[in-house]
Amino acid sequence: MIAQGVSGLLRSLLNGLSATKSHLIYPHRAAGRHCKLTTQVPGRDLSTTKTLQEAPGEPSSAEQVTVHFINRDGEKLTATAKEGETLLQVVVNQNLGIDGFGACEGTLACSTCHLIFEKDIFQKLDAISDEEMDMLDLAYGLTERSRLGCQVCVKKWMDGLTVQVPMEVSDIRKELEVGNQNKQ
Repeated sequence: MIAQGVSGLLRSLLNGLSATKSHLIYPHRAAGRHCKLTTQVPGRDLSTTKTLQEAPGEPSSAEQVTVHFINRDGEKLTATAKEGETLLQVVVNQNLGIDGFGACEGTLACSTCHLIFEKDIFQKLDAISDEEMDMLDLAYGLTERSRLGCQVCVKKWMDGLTVQVPMEVSDIRKELEVGNQNKQ
């Protein structure tokens, strides 16, 4: 009976939304941060928000931002990011060779996308969540300027940003590999 009431409520809500040509966006990961671009609708007191990756095929008006990663071996990796991507998405989308980076694919279940920021940049970043703090507690090489790349959204003011990948990473997969090799 409750399910029918909820179903009816959702149906009428969706019918009302479709009449105004609105779109519902469902997040593809519950825990990960979704970087959003918000635009004001002219002549209305509302704004629209969408994630960049949820509009495939549409031309993106997002600005390109250059981001530099200093890898564990000191190699400088440069990527062109889209405003709104997370730094983890930049590494994955650009296929940067950072070993073990983003093992949980941005679900905020590990600390393998741990990055260290310059002090002035770190102070400008969005607030850190309790969940991110919990995962950072598991990170090797933690500093007062550490953040998880899956939680930091690229913004146009970050153009030319340089971040450091810590020397070591806390990745259970490596421990499992070592354990399996020792058994052989």
